[in-house]
Amino acid sequence: MSEDLVKAAIKARTGAHAPYSDFFVGCAVESEDGEIALGANMENGCYRLGVCAEQSALAAAQIAFGLDKVVRLVVVGGSHAADGSKPGEPVMPCGGCRQAILEAASLSGRDIEVTCCDHTGKQRVVTSISALLPAAFTFEKG
Repeated sequence: MSEDLVKAAIKARTGAHAPYSDFFVGCAVESEDGEIALGANMENGCYRLGVCAEQSALAAAQIAFGLDKVVRLVVVGGSHAADGSKPGEPVMPCGGCRQAILEAASLSGRDIEVTCCDHTGKQRVVTSISALLPAAFTFEKG
């Protein structure tokens, strides 16, 4: 995992729209060719219509280079008002996002690396989608 990917996720976080929770999340998805797609969480007054940063970044990745080329992703999050000098807790993908990452893994044939970070990018948990979603429902074409 490159530091550039963490920095990209931190940058993506600044584009979040979270007026209800004040919890800003950014995500950077990297392809096998080193291309990066970004996403941020977008809240909506109708809670169900909000979009997680991971879903946003995966949609951008599909358009940019295809989900079958996803190698790794980094998610960064925390309160918008969090002090950048004080560490927080790493943000983990929700269940729906785990399933979406698994869809990309199924298409790519690889166990996608997932790095979960706090708002500073310093506190990290590096794992894989198979560890985050064991015994998962998988997509098989045909």
